[in-house]
Amino acid sequence: MVSNQRVEMPTRAAPVLASVAARPREPADGNDGDLAPEVGANLRRLRTRRGLSLERLARRSSVSRAMLSQIELGHSTPTINVLWKIARALGVTFSALVTTNLETAPILLRESAAKLLTSGDGSFTSRALFPFDKPRRVEFYELRLRPHACEEAEPHPPGTAENLVVTSGEVTITVGTAEHELGRGDALLFTADVPHAYRNRGANDALMYLVMTYAETLG
Repeated sequence: MVSNQRVEMPTRAAPVLASVAARPREPADGNDGDLAPEVGANLRRLRTRRGLSLERLARRSSVSRAMLSQIELGHSTPTINVLWKIARALGVTFSALVTTNLETAPILLRESAAKLLTSGDGSFTSRALFPFDKPRRVEFYELRLRPHACEEAEPHPPGTAENLVVTSGEVTITVGTAEHELGRGDALLFTADVPHAYRNRGANDALMYLVMTYAETLG
């Protein structure tokens, strides 16, 4: 249960807290209405998404590692004050920790409804394999490049990394001034905050899959 202890909070946060407190929660599937399981699952998901260990989050939030562990396991429901410390350390809203996690259900992304980016001459396409409407630090793309075509990319924000694997064809990836030749099955991990380019040096279409990781959460 949320503690009744009086806590000093920023004025802007008050409406969020009021909306949470004013809305009665109905137990689902026999749940007794305790927030502990929801908070624990949300905390674990948000922490791991940011690549934080319990120790690092404890240092950032000034909440002990033992307490964080108990919260993640659903064995303890933190006070509002503790929740605010954790939310600030994770860079998320208070409600992100206490609302029901809707990301547990599978998300089906139909090819027919995919977000498809195409170069001006149509030689390069990038299909998003992730939902655009959710906060994220990682994006997943399918890339197609026509024979002998080249796609140049501007530098991404500092700290952005690309992990690319070639599943069909032969490509040359230029990062800054360095060139890397990849064939089917080859992968390349590089920092993408510099100019880079993808060039298909083969006679057939090249197919690649790209995981892009940002230093800051998007969305």
